[in-house]
Amino acid sequence: MSEETLTSTPAASCSDVQVESLPGTAKPGSTYVLFEWPHAWTHDVLDGGTLGEELTEKLKAHLAEYDASLLLIRHPTREGRQIDDHHVYLVFAEDEATEVMHVDGPEALLELDLSGPGKNAAAGATARTKPLLLVCTHAKRDRCCAVKGRSMINKLVQKYPFGHGNDVVWETSHIKGHRFAPTMLLMPWAYSFGRMTFEATDAMLEAALRGEYFVPGNRGRGTLSAPAQAAEVAVAAELARAGEQVRYGELEVTDVAVTDDGGYVRVDKHGASYTVELARKEISGVVPSCGKPAKDGESWVPTAVTARPPRA
Repeated sequence: MSEETLTSTPAASCSDVQVESLPGTAKPGSTYVLFEWPHAWTHDVLDGGTLGEELTEKLKAHLAEYDASLLLIRHPTREGRQIDDHHVYLVFAEDEATEVMHVDGPEALLELDLSGPGKNAAAGATARTKPLLLVCTHAKRDRCCAVKGRSMINKLVQKYPFGHGNDVVWETSHIKGHRFAPTMLLMPWAYSFGRMTFEATDAMLEAALRGEYFVPGNRGRGTLSAPAQAAEVAVAAELARAGEQVRYGELEVTDVAVTDDGGYVRVDKHGASYTVELARKEISGVVPSCGKPAKDGESWVPTAVTARPPRA
């Protein structure tokens, strides 16, 4: 069955079972290579079936050298998939930096220096200031992404049509957490989002274009550990309830002390410090993927957020 023929999500779909909290479930990673590949994606884009076995093995070794991740991206429309060259975005989430370049094919990825921004200028990489929103539509990984991700991207592309200087929204290959579909990744900060409606996604993207932190559906930042992700989102939510607007990059995790039972994470913002107490909660009935049996899981749950005011 093709992606285009999937029009509804069966009741047994994994993303319909919502027993987990979202914060603390973000895809881990800091350095990303986003490569435009409009052709078919196999179950795992690095299983050799998509880019060929020989090239894939070389790419795996090259990515591992920099602890980088490869995601395949493509434009949602057939017209947009008629390309003469390939977009490549290099994302360095710790630096909140994205670079864009064009290459003739996937072999060019082997020549990239992924140690940080500014290393590939000679190859044509230039800094990019707009955010990128990657929506998972990877049908061969899970039907929820095919159905809910496809529906989301079709709506988004109507408001954010692809064109020169307007390359904000892309389809992406698997970004973990299809049980939270529609799931998406916001670059350059590497924030994962899940269970998003179109209205929430539109509001999140509008906020991102202003650099403003968005709380609803936020699964956390992939540069942080799971408890730190949950704590950071909890502080952002607390500040939002108090009417304070947070910008991406303003929250800094400065201390993490957790055990098997729980602990605390300290989050700072411009001199103010917030201590988030956390409990590790056991969860039953987690359906990890469509067609798979339910299993037990765990979640980091904030139990208290205590603020210490800025020093005078």
